[in-house]
Amino acid sequence: MTLAALANLLSTADDHLRWRFVAEFLEEYRWEPAAKRAQLLSPEPSPTGDDRWDVFLAALAEHLAAQDGRAAPDWAQSRSLRRFWFPFNTRAARVDAIVHAPAAFRRRGVFIAPQELEVA
Repeated sequence: MTLAALANLLSTADDHLRWRFVAEFLEEYRWEPAAKRAQLLSPEPSPTGDDRWDVFLAALAEHLAAQDGRAAPDWAQSRSLRRFWFPFNTRAARVDAIVHAPAAFRRRGVFIAPQELEVA
């Protein structure tokens, strides 16, 4: 699945289902050979209808590319939020996200703890 295909799924789902789609994407992404992973991130996703998720996808693209030692796709560079977003908004989750959010997310205003991006 490409990040663009993920965006299409996110545009029609509720938040609970969106996180399941993100987990599915991450699982598939991790099984792909490193040489193919860049191709999964490069096509610019269509808007999801929610700026927070559009920025999340940009941060995810940058984060995954960095893990493979590559730069983020060009389309991801300009996306950021004006107001911080905590996708998991409990007191403990907010503290964890503020302290541990990966740089690609933090600089865009999306605060998510790294373990939320792990697939069991």
